[in-house]
Amino acid sequence: MKIVLTGVTRGLGRALADEFIRGGHTVLGCGRSGDAIFDLRMTYQAPHDFSVVDVGLDTKVSIWAAKILENDSPPDLLINNAAVMNRLAPLWEQDDREFTKLVDANIRGVQNVIRHFVPAMVAQKKGVIVNFSSGWGRSVAPDVASYCMSKWAIEGLTKALAAELPAGMAAVPLNPGVIDTAMLRSCWGEGAASCQKAESWAKLAAPFILKLSAKDNGRSVSVPGSEE
Repeated sequence: MKIVLTGVTRGLGRALADEFIRGGHTVLGCGRSGDAIFDLRMTYQAPHDFSVVDVGLDTKVSIWAAKILENDSPPDLLINNAAVMNRLAPLWEQDDREFTKLVDANIRGVQNVIRHFVPAMVAQKKGVIVNFSSGWGRSVAPDVASYCMSKWAIEGLTKALAAELPAGMAAVPLNPGVIDTAMLRSCWGEGAASCQKAESWAKLAAPFILKLSAKDNGRSVSVPGSEE
């Protein structure tokens, strides 16, 4: 299976990439860290491919998508994983720069990737789009209002996209669960250490994601076995 994956350089994205590749699938990923992308390129050779892309920048996503689609078929699976967390504080203390940065990564980034990859998938009337949501895309908590807003947006955007897709395709908002990542530690500090590690999570998540199909179109799902 050909898989396009954003936010591939760390956390859940890197763990998923490793697990997908171990399973024999081709991963075409992007991330913002040049050093981490270099490491991935050295670790995994062709047909895998990794590029430095900020998904919040439409022009960069356009160039990346054109490169991938130029001489190959569209992805079987498109995973929008890239996201950032806001600085923990009440909403009224989030300045415009912080808020805009989060919106660019968590919402505009997803739309940019959809805009440039999904038309090729629609043309063939096949493929699954998985947009990472969160438990905070279905509930709320203090001091993470911006992040909650962005993940609630992903739930709505994905369900609307599902209604637009041709039969045979799927768009699915996925709550990965509560995983020990740098993002979670920014909220919970050392308390995150008691949560499931990204590597063990990926062993559950990868096969679950690979089984998503047209029957799941528009359905909010969570990775089974992940801590809530």
